[in-house]
This record gives sequence, C-alpha cells and structure tokens, in this order.
Amino acid sequence: MNVMAPADFRPSTLDREARTVEAIVSTGAPVKRGAVIERLDLKGADLSRLVGAPVLDAHRSTSTRDQLGIVEAAELRPEGLWVSIRFRDNDAARAVMNDIADGTLRGLSIGYTVERWREVREDGQRIREAVAWTPMEVSIVPIPADPGAHFRAAQGDTVMPVEQTENTEHTEAPPEPPRLTRAEINREIRQIAITAGLSREWADELIDREATAEEARAEAFEAIRRRSANAPRPRARIIEDHTDPAVIATRAGEAIFARMHPEHELSPEARPWAHMRLPDIARDCLRRAGVPGYNTMTDAAAVTRAGHSTSDFPLILGDAVNRELRRAWDAAPAGMMQVARQSTIRDFRPKRSLILGEGPALVEKPEGAEYTYGTIDEAGEVYSLKTYGRAFKITREAIVNDDLGAFQIAPRLGTAARAYMAGEIAAKVEANPAMSDGVAVFDAAHGNLTATAPATVLEGLEAARLAMRKQTGLSGALIDVAPRYLVVPPELETEAEQAVAQITPANAADVNPFAGRIEVIVEPRLSDPTRYYLFADPARADALEYAFLEGQPGPVVESEVDFLTDSLRFKVRLDFGCGWIDWRGAHRVG
Repeated sequence: MNVMAPADFRPSTLDREARTVEAIVSTGAPVKRGAVIERLDLKGADLSRLVGAPVLDAHRSTSTRDQLGIVEAAELRPEGLWVSIRFRDNDAARAVMNDIADGTLRGLSIGYTVERWREVREDGQRIREAVAWTPMEVSIVPIPADPGAHFRAAQGDTVMPVEQTENTEHTEAPPEPPRLTRAEINREIRQIAITAGLSREWADELIDREATAEEARAEAFEAIRRRSANAPRPRARIIEDHTDPAVIATRAGEAIFARMHPEHELSPEARPWAHMRLPDIARDCLRRAGVPGYNTMTDAAAVTRAGHSTSDFPLILGDAVNRELRRAWDAAPAGMMQVARQSTIRDFRPKRSLILGEGPALVEKPEGAEYTYGTIDEAGEVYSLKTYGRAFKITREAIVNDDLGAFQIAPRLGTAARAYMAGEIAAKVEANPAMSDGVAVFDAAHGNLTATAPATVLEGLEAARLAMRKQTGLSGALIDVAPRYLVVPPELETEAEQAVAQITPANAADVNPFAGRIEVIVEPRLSDPTRYYLFADPARADALEYAFLEGQPGPVVESEVDFLTDSLRFKVRLDFGCGWIDWRGAHRVG
C-alpha cells in the first residue's frame, strides 16, 4: 500500500555555532487581501535596505526584545528572494533557533514599503502588483502569507514529503526520538515562557504539575491568543503621505535652499536630501518612479530623463525657486505698503469696499419706554485685480553642473515684485483720483488738504494732525484719527527725520510731541519735492487698500520642462490690485 514517508523540515543550512541560517523569504506569490489580490514583482525589489535589516518576531517592533537577529546578505535567485540570517545571542533568539533546527518553526514573511503599484485584472479578479518596492524587515511567523517562504536545505529547497510505494509488512518503524529528562523539559518550558512573553509564575505552575513541552507550547499559544483578543486594536491615521510628490518636493526643495543658505536650519524630514547635488536628486526621482538603470546614468542623462519622465524633479526645483523668491519678497522693504490695508479678492471682477460709518450715539431711555433704533451710514469705493508676471529659465547645463547660482534670478524677482506693488500704491497717492462722491481724494471739501505747506515739516505735522483729529465720519461725528506714517520725497528726508527725532530736552517746552509716534517713509517716486503726506494706522482708519487673489497672498511660481531646449522654465505670477477706499485716514501737505 502507499504510505507517506515522514517529512524532514529541518534546514541543513542552519549553523548553530555561527547562529546563521539561509532562507527564501518571498517567491512573489499572490496574497489575497480582502477583495484584492496583492502580488510582488521580485524584479522591482530595491534590496539596498535589506542587508542589515532586522529579523523580527512576527512583525513586532515595539521593543528591542522583538528583534531576533539581522539579515547579513540578500539577493534574487531563481527560487525567490534569498537571505542569510544571523540570530542574536540571547535566550529568545536561541529558543526560536532551536525550533527552526527541529523543524517545528518554518514560516517566514517580509515587511516592505511600495513606491509604485500596477493594477490589472485577470479572470475578473483585481490584482495590485508592487512593481517598485523596498523590503524593510524579515519576520519569523507561525503562518506565512507566501507558502513558498522557507528555511533552506544546503542544496536548494527544504526537503518536502515524498510518496513511497512499499510493502507495509517490511516497513521498519522510525526510531523513537530520544526522551528528554525532567530537567531538560523544565528548561524548555521556561524558554517557551520567555519567548511568549509569559510570566515566571506561569512556567512554575506548569513545572509543578510536570507538564510536557508539547503541553506547554499548546498552553502558551492559547495564552497568546487570549492576550491578542483582549488587546486594544490601534487605529492608524495617515497624517502625511511620505510618497506624495508634493511632500517630497517640499523636503527636497528645502534641502537645495539650505545648500544655498547654510544658515538655514534644515528640518529633520529634509535631511535625506541634504548633501545631494542636483543630478543626484534627479536620480532619486527616477528611482522612485521605477525607472530602470537610474544609478548607472550619467549626470546629463539623469537630469534629462528626470525632467521629461517624472513630475517630481520640476516640482522640487520649483519649490527651491519659490523659497528663494519668498525669502527676497519677505526681506524687501515694505515702503508704501505699510500705509495700506491688506485684503483678498475672490475673482477679477471689480471689488466694492464697503465703508461703515461710526455707530449711532446712545440716547436716554425713559422709564418704561422702548429702546429706539439707530442707523449706520455706509459708502463704498471700487477697484479690481490685475495679473502681473515674468518668466525665466534654468538651463540643463546649469542643472548638470549643479550651478546653484542659476537660482539667483528668483530673489531679484521677489524684490522686484515687492517694489512694483509699492510703486502702484505710490502712483495712487500721486494721482489723487476722484472718489465716488466726485471729489478728489485730497481736497479741502474732504478736510484733508493743507494747500500751502508751512515753513517747516514740523509745522506741517502740527497742522495736519489737528485736521485729522477733527475729521468726521459718514454720519458727521468726530472719528478722532491720529497720524502714524509720514511719507516724504527724498528731498525732505533729513528734515522729516529731525521733525520726529527723539531728543532729551532741557525743559518741557522743548519736548518733541511726535517722537516715537510717527514713522518716516521715504518714497523716491513722489515727484513734488515740497509735498508730503500723513497716514493713519490702516488698522485704525481706512485710506488705501491692496489685495491679492484669494489663496495666493503674493507671487506664485509655476514650472515646466521646455521640450525643445531641455531647460526648466519658471513663471512668476502676481495677482494684485490696489485703490482708495476712504479719504479720512490720509492728509496731504502742499
């Protein structure tokens, strides 16, 4: 009759002295995960992080006790992903090694990250195939997802059961395994308790009732099952996808910016790109895109291929350009922008800025009478956004040469954008346009014009402050406006600074009442050398307003690859508008 010979699952590649064993940890076999079948393309595996990776106990990694050893070598072989494992020299690792040696522990699994998936359908079944992935760890498990994963025999795969045809009358019974002494069984029970994370009292109780090693393993498995069932299930929440091109662009772009500005404190997330040249970053983009042979490409080939075949590389350089532009934008002098209030506009249609009058005065309420309603007057002025911008490019040669100086056009554009905005606001001041009431901004009818400039700027300040204090709102009530900024042409700069200078007077009559209260702004675009202006704090009183398109508060950088020149083209766009919304927060002298 037919009988099955006993299977020998003991791997002959196990070396107890060296504490090493060889294994096939993956054959790329399909694994069913819910309604999807997941499959690994072994040719797409990046083994750079597998050598030296940890060997874990059932994918646990909460403490150092969960690590059983390390992967010393790894390579792709015809039978699958081959590794050489070296175990740690501690009790937990030795217990697992003993179980592997006697063939009672055979399962292996791998933990990995996936850089790129490919989805197909076969026989109506949805299949997700990892075509670019990185093994991060190897685990020894009781039930492997890949049935082909196993510890290896010396000449190939583990010896599997072989069917034999023999006469049972002449079949010799296999020799009985040697019996363990009670002391050896006790030692094994204690080792099982350590491996399973069970207490010494648990082991002592089994030893006291003289349980066998098999009984101890069965009870340890049941204890682990109960512990897993009662343990709270952690919930994973994705805060940030580290494979998102936008996230990678932000981090790699910061690293390029830090190379140009060593004083910049690099964030921990950007450190992997800290010392990469621009061609190295191009190769990294190709690696994540799954482009074969990326690590053998020349600098020129990597830059060209990354520019045309991935979106990451232009995004990364665009982020670096944007950082340079924003740095210059923020550092540029604000100038005339200080006297105007910032706002946003949703689209390019004319914006009507609503101006509310002062609140109604409180009136006495007689006993038993009702409160009376008051009204708030309103008015409005109109202005709209316009689009401004420039384009420039960084040549392929500059990128291949890692020429960071090519990025220096970006800060110049940032400074120019800030200067252009200040110039537009200054032009509105000089133009003195008519308001919605048909009267010019600065006019005697508005009570904000000192037509003849006094002999000194200090005297002009006194007259303008008095006029601003007496300014009335829409309802005719005093609004008590105070000057905050003094805007002068370059010809009056010295006199203006003297007028607001902090001095230490010898007597009270010499105190400068404007010291520390008024800030001088020198505007070279003002054409009349004798005329100057005072503005209230825009947070306290309305005058000028400037606005950006909603969601884009400042210049926006966009990038693309020029197919004909292999250059990277950048476009800087600014959606900006400004206009007068009220005359009460400003006064002109002269």
